[in-house]
Amino acid sequence: MKRTIYLAAAALVVLLILAPTVLAQQTTGGTTTKTMEKTQPLPNSGGPGLGSPSVLLPAAALLLGSGILATAILRRRR
Repeated sequence: MKRTIYLAAAALVVLLILAPTVLAQQTTGGTTTKTMEKTQPLPNSGGPGLGSPSVLLPAAALLLGSGILATAILRRRR
């Protein structure tokens, strides 16, 4: 039973890591042609900085969850 829980937790972590990259890929069917245009440089995107809560909270949650899972596994082996 516990192995199933560990397997489900590991699958969830892998899903959280890989799902955004899979969903971000776009495929186009057909031929593509490249055209070069002279345009002005793009403005800054204004995305979240590295220290913003939208980056720190998921990272902290993943670290805490993996620490708890590792502690449970190591404690069980003793």
